[in-house]
Amino acid sequence: MADANQTITIDGTEYNLADLSENARNQVVNLRVTDAEIAKINQQLAIYQTARTAYANALSAELPAQKKPATKKRAAPKKKAAATS
Repeated sequence: MADANQTITIDGTEYNLADLSENARNQVVNLRVTDAEIAKINQQLAIYQTARTAYANALSAELPAQKKPATKKRAAPKKKAAATS
């Protein structure tokens, strides 16, 4: 790595990589590798989520149509006979 002119900003402070200790530079490499792996996993997750949605849609299309439950018609209320005196 050509660290002479490379800088990194950590917590709002810019550092020249060449001025960092070897251990600090190794940690920067570890962070970069980890960030790249996280990005890769996020891409894979998006692919899997899309596939899952497609599988769920395909399953829904294969299921038999559900019949709507029959609604009972309500009988008209009985009229009360007029009371005679």
